[in-house]
Amino acid sequence: MSRLKVSAAIGLLAAQVLAAHVAPAMAADMPRTLPPPGMPLPTVERSQPRYFDTGWYLRGDVGYAWGRIDSARSAPPFTDPTDNKFGNAVTGGVGAGIKTKWLRTDITFDYMAEAKYQGTVAAPNDVTAKISNWSVLFNGYLDLGTWYRLSPYIGAGAGAAMVRVTEYASTASPPFVSGLSNNKWNFAWAAMAGVGYQLSPNTIVDIGYRYLNFGDAKSAADSFGAMTFKNLAAHEVRVGLRWSFDDLPSAR
Repeated sequence: MSRLKVSAAIGLLAAQVLAAHVAPAMAADMPRTLPPPGMPLPTVERSQPRYFDTGWYLRGDVGYAWGRIDSARSAPPFTDPTDNKFGNAVTGGVGAGIKTKWLRTDITFDYMAEAKYQGTVAAPNDVTAKISNWSVLFNGYLDLGTWYRLSPYIGAGAGAAMVRVTEYASTASPPFVSGLSNNKWNFAWAAMAGVGYQLSPNTIVDIGYRYLNFGDAKSAADSFGAMTFKNLAAHEVRVGLRWSFDDLPSAR
């Protein structure tokens, strides 16, 4: 009978030791407070990076333009120039716009510095001038997605350009008076493509191409007439920054 009592005492002691170790472990796994019946269990919020996908933004761009021209027309009855060439120039501009997920719109103000025009009437390159322009465009862009912080896009714009002709010189086609200049306002349009790279939550580097058509230009006139430069345009490579300063509320 004494052996039975000893065995029972040992079993009771082992049960107490096991309970002492298991109970705290089970308590650690249990939530401290249970939600009311029917309510979901609480979840842990994980912070996500806030990238520039919506909001107002400012932009600044610099670039280099390769000019193109269709033709040049002299005042009748003078001969039209041939072998027309429109040179290269630097460009720069600023703008402001808004982005909503995959669509962006902005207004840009750009300047293309003086590029040299050359044409031939009686001798090679005997007609010269310098042509520059200011443009203001309303633009729309479609962002095509984001991979590794790179966001390719396409876009188009329309607006107005003021084209300025200075330093016209020729002994074969008017005007024959030197030192004249002339400005002309035209309809302008553009087509763009490029890629943006996310530097920070509110800053994007923009590298792109733009084709800008700014219409005809005209030299100042003297008593013999003026020279008209037809369908001027430029192929531009541009680098810029877009900076978001007022993100719109959006689900993230």
